[in-house]
Amino acid sequence: MTGTLVLAGTPIGDIADAPPRLAEELAGADVIAAEDTRRLRRLTQALGVTPKGRVVSYFEGNESARTPELVEELVGGARVLLVTDAGMPSVSDPGYRLVAAAVERDVRVTAVPGPSAVLTALALSGLPVDRFCFEGFLPRKAGERLGRLREVAGERRTLVYFEAPHRLDDTLAAMAEVFGAERRAAVCRELTKTYEEVRRGGLGELAAWAAEG
Repeated sequence: MTGTLVLAGTPIGDIADAPPRLAEELAGADVIAAEDTRRLRRLTQALGVTPKGRVVSYFEGNESARTPELVEELVGGARVLLVTDAGMPSVSDPGYRLVAAAVERDVRVTAVPGPSAVLTALALSGLPVDRFCFEGFLPRKAGERLGRLREVAGERRTLVYFEAPHRLDDTLAAMAEVFGAERRAAVCRELTKTYEEVRRGGLGELAAWAAEG
């Protein structure tokens, strides 16, 4: 009998947001595949959990190579838990390849729902949320970033992006150039943490704010 792949959502900031089932799965899984094993250790300590299973790393750099190994564990009957640094696996995080490979082998895939940075930001943004499009991270190079933005320049649904703090000013400036300085937007950072901040305004205004540091 094949095992089960469990995708577990982890807190995006406040550890108190961890769902009760997360602790149960961390304690009982045969194998835990973690994006960062050091963060996993801090998470289990905070939740008072001692994993019984084997812990392996599973991140962008080894995802392709480790997926077949984990699939064989699943086919052999193991319960494999996948956790990433924050939020749900597969959403701009490792997981898609493992899910696809598990499905191909008729392995059951389920999830422990948890906090989502995408949905939290949308809810706080003050922008329309009845229809939206998640675009993940933009390319780091300026030309490629502009090209990606131009692909969706005519999109009227609310667009959601992830961005690193040190690239925020350049990205907002590029968005203002492509989408227009007056298009309404929101920058959400440190969500659920002590210094949570949501800055709302036109893209031009937000770009100027970010440029000031």
